Order: sequence, then structure tokens, then C-alpha cells
Amino acid sequence: MARKYPEDDLQMAAARYLDLIGAKWFHVANERKTTRQAGQRLKKKGVKSGIPDIIILDQKKGFTGLVIELKIKGNYTTENQKKWLKTFKGLNYMAVVAYNMDEVIDVVNNYFSI
Repeated sequence: MARKYPEDDLQMAAARYLDLIGAKWFHVANERKTTRQAGQRLKKKGVKSGIPDIIILDQKKGFTGLVIELKIKGNYTTENQKKWLKTFKGLNYMAVVAYNMDEVIDVVNNYFSI
């Protein structure tokens, strides 16, 4: 039986790994479904569409930090996600898209030189 939320599973696996290695990181949970009114309140509070799934604050290899947008095979980045990845790159962040846990581990290990 296929998992109902495979991207959530990938996010949770990445969270466990980042915590395991002691990374300073966070996830902005802006992918939730809400009523129109609740969505407007969130927007007024500063929720931005397209923010990467993982934001790592550790400065490594000359970068300000690392951001990772998680996608599962068959899903693609939205225009807003592409704009945010470009914005983070312009701020000297390493910015990548990862499609599975092996890619997350490879990117993180490379970034932290593990």
C-alpha cells in the first residue's frame, strides 16, 4: 500500500537525520491547507509561499547556510520555490532540491564534511 504523504515521510526522515548530526536547522510548516480566512491571517503574519523545506543555519564551506527543498519523484518545484532557491543562492546559501533520503544525506554530509 502506498504511503499517503510520502513527502511528509521524507521531511520526517530528514529531520531525524539533521537532529542526529546536531545541525542547527528548522522547517517552516507553510504547506498546510486552511480556510481562506486563516490563509489570509497567515499571510498577514508573514507566511511566504515557496520557502524551502529545510533551512540550516550552520555556516560551512564558505556558505551562509544550506537550504533544501524536498520533492518526491514526479513532483517538481513551483515558480515560488524556484524564486526562493534563487534568492537564497544570492544570499550565499547552498540551495538544492533533493528527491529522496539518499540525496538529502549526500548533500548534508558533503556540506558538513562528514
